[in-house]
Amino acid sequence: MLRNRVSKLAAATAAGAMLMAAAACGGSDSTTTGSSAGASSAPAAAKIKVGLAYDIGGRGDGSFNDAAAAGLDKAVSELGVDKKELEATQGETDAQKEERLRLLATGGYNPVVAVGFAYSASVAKVAKEFPDTKFAIVDDDAATGANITNLLFAEEQGSFLVGVAAALKSTKGNIGFVGGVDVPLIHKFEAGYEAGAKAVKPDIKIQTKYLSQPPDFSGFGDPAKGKTAAQGMYDAGADVVYQAAGGSGGGVFEAAKAAGAMAIGVDSDQAALPAYDKVKDVIITSMLKKVDVAVFDFLKNYSAGTVKGGPTRYDLKAGGVDYSTTGGKIDDIKSKIDDYKQKIISGEITVPST
Repeated sequence: MLRNRVSKLAAATAAGAMLMAAAACGGSDSTTTGSSAGASSAPAAAKIKVGLAYDIGGRGDGSFNDAAAAGLDKAVSELGVDKKELEATQGETDAQKEERLRLLATGGYNPVVAVGFAYSASVAKVAKEFPDTKFAIVDDDAATGANITNLLFAEEQGSFLVGVAAALKSTKGNIGFVGGVDVPLIHKFEAGYEAGAKAVKPDIKIQTKYLSQPPDFSGFGDPAKGKTAAQGMYDAGADVVYQAAGGSGGGVFEAAKAAGAMAIGVDSDQAALPAYDKVKDVIITSMLKKVDVAVFDFLKNYSAGTVKGGPTRYDLKAGGVDYSTTGGKIDDIKSKIDDYKQKIISGEITVPST
């Protein structure tokens, strides 16, 4: 009797185990496409957490920062990363920038992207404190380290093309350039613009104005200053003004509209941005600096485990800079601009950067 009871108990236990095993493997009356028990019990892979530190103006500046934001948004959509965005403030110190980067790194955000050369010293310092965190900095090659990627652009090449457009569209032989801050980076925009314009009209007049001098970087975020500077140029005979002034560029467009003149945007296709709907009719083209492409490429490479330290340069040949045609205002001269573009790509024309 005892032997029979033990045998029945063993049989019941075995049957129960078989039922549990069947359930665990998805065995039931309904058909499933789930994974196996072993796979379902494994923890999900941790999401990549991206930290992005903006320059002055932040997301919504309609220019440089917005281009970086577009690259980040694409990474969220296509790569499934999480994000945290922090913004710089006017007049802040390097120490404040350092704390912003530390906040992201200590919060587990890896990689961390710093938007703008103003972060140079801060990235160089903080990257040493967090050797296991990957950093990228846009527009700076001075911050170096095994865990720092420098995202650089041939701004002078794109600016050459809009310089060609300015000279071809100008009926007065008088054009202008408004730079945000008088720094080497913005000198590249000016040098390329001047070279492009003079390639078309060697005797063209070019007025130049910088809105602030370092360490004052307010020239990248003061539309009123941009408007005043551009208005002075239009009053002095210019009929086209190119701005490389970040958030101050909106003021240049306002001045162009008031003067019934033309303007050229920068970084993003500014005639296509909702922020500039009221002035888009005066924006004949924009120099495209594809920060969005560079930021997304960096994040994609990080996701694939192929990020490398050091500089990556985005020029015309790599599709990193270009010019926009929104609005059709330069359709009549596009073939001429493209001729110059191909000569730069082939090496027939070397564009100065200073």
